[in-house]
Amino acid sequence: MKITRAGLLKASPFAALIAGFAGGALAISPLAQQGEPPPVREQADPYLQLVQAEPLVRAAPTSQGQVQLSFAPVAAEAGPAVVNVYAERVSRAMVRDPFFGRFSQPRVEQSLGSGVILRGDGVIVTNNHVIQGAQRLKVVLADRREFDAELLLADPRVDLAVLRINAGETLPSLPFADTNALAVGDLVLAIGNPFGLSQTVTSGIISALARTEVGVSDYAFFIQTDAAINRGNSGGALVDMNGALVGVNTAIFSESGGSNGIGFAIPSEMVRRVVESAVSGGTEVVRPWLGARVQPVTQDIARSMGLSRPEGVMVTQLYPRAAGERAGLREGDVILSVAGASVRDEGGVRYQFATQRPGVRVPLVVRRDGREVTLTAAAEAPPGGAPEARELAGRHPLSGARVVTLTPATAEAAGLDPFKSGVFIQALDRGGVAARIGFRPGDIIDEINQQPIRDAAALDTAMSQNQSWVIGLERGGQRREVRF
Repeated sequence: MKITRAGLLKASPFAALIAGFAGGALAISPLAQQGEPPPVREQADPYLQLVQAEPLVRAAPTSQGQVQLSFAPVAAEAGPAVVNVYAERVSRAMVRDPFFGRFSQPRVEQSLGSGVILRGDGVIVTNNHVIQGAQRLKVVLADRREFDAELLLADPRVDLAVLRINAGETLPSLPFADTNALAVGDLVLAIGNPFGLSQTVTSGIISALARTEVGVSDYAFFIQTDAAINRGNSGGALVDMNGALVGVNTAIFSESGGSNGIGFAIPSEMVRRVVESAVSGGTEVVRPWLGARVQPVTQDIARSMGLSRPEGVMVTQLYPRAAGERAGLREGDVILSVAGASVRDEGGVRYQFATQRPGVRVPLVVRRDGREVTLTAAAEAPPGGAPEARELAGRHPLSGARVVTLTPATAEAAGLDPFKSGVFIQALDRGGVAARIGFRPGDIIDEINQQPIRDAAALDTAMSQNQSWVIGLERGGQRREVRF
């Protein structure tokens, strides 16, 4: 699966970015043989079963002998926990036969990626784009044994998926590294199965941290490495010199499709949150939301505030009664760190808060009136819950649209601005009036005939009771009025 260069230039300053080294976008539903009862999941506390690695001790080589040391022990320790993931789906293609003419014939499509065993009972993480759309999953261990896999949880917003296999024994697994302790220049190994080859190990360094401008997922905060990563490496492990999981390889920067020495990995903190949600029986990941709109502190802003240098992000808006406002944040505050990690843009604040476990207290260090203040915010889901979708029907322009009331919760789930109000189009009937006119999923409707629309029921009523409509529509950050 490739992301086109032209499309990415609109969303990122990078020239091109390729995600989806599996060769196709495939997903999966849980596999179960007919007549078999569903597998019973463990009831133990999932947080206690994920292993945290010991802190990494850094030291530069001091002799020729140390320079000649090998990565072989690290590769030998971590390698058995990295697997091949095969995703299979059946599609139908039109073929021509001299006797029967054109007819539809099933075709089996396969994609290949990598995965990482994170618990000894067979819990595996990979990229969502590796398994998206598949009807069958197979995992091949480093020792060449093959197992069918079931999907525990897919999280397309961060491009992760959690699988499980039943090997009948305790499998080798990787502990999590503390990515907050990483530094640019740290040595790392990328382990995966590029181009369908058997397990391959490449070495490199951490070349950048906290890459938020990549645009591959909704929670971009990538670790950048120059370790060679290619197609098939998606879902594989990036490990440190202790053999602990630093991140899951997910994308590369490339114009040719090959490795140019700039790869991106999802940090282990985000991986841990997704895995914890999966093994605890969750169907989706609950991500805490601070409820603060922020902007980077530029040189001009820093000068106007009397700061010696640009640092942190300035709060420009607070959502009423959300976690940030209740913690005591004010507009004009400069947030310097979240949970002990320095932040410099909105993506960093969003990521650091979203990776906290729901219910914990998160320290925020802010600069206010020339002094530093520490506040504590509750890590909690965005407000608004999950209002039910409403199908619109009738003789009006939005017939055939499925709409949902816009709340911080539904906006975050849909990748929309959580500070907006109104109703958004969740899906469209391809043959419906709304789709034929040109409405799109993600469109936000906030007015009908200059009357504010706050929920889906009000929109349904307004469309049904009028014969002409002036629809206030926002798409891609641009607002317009559409007349029918």
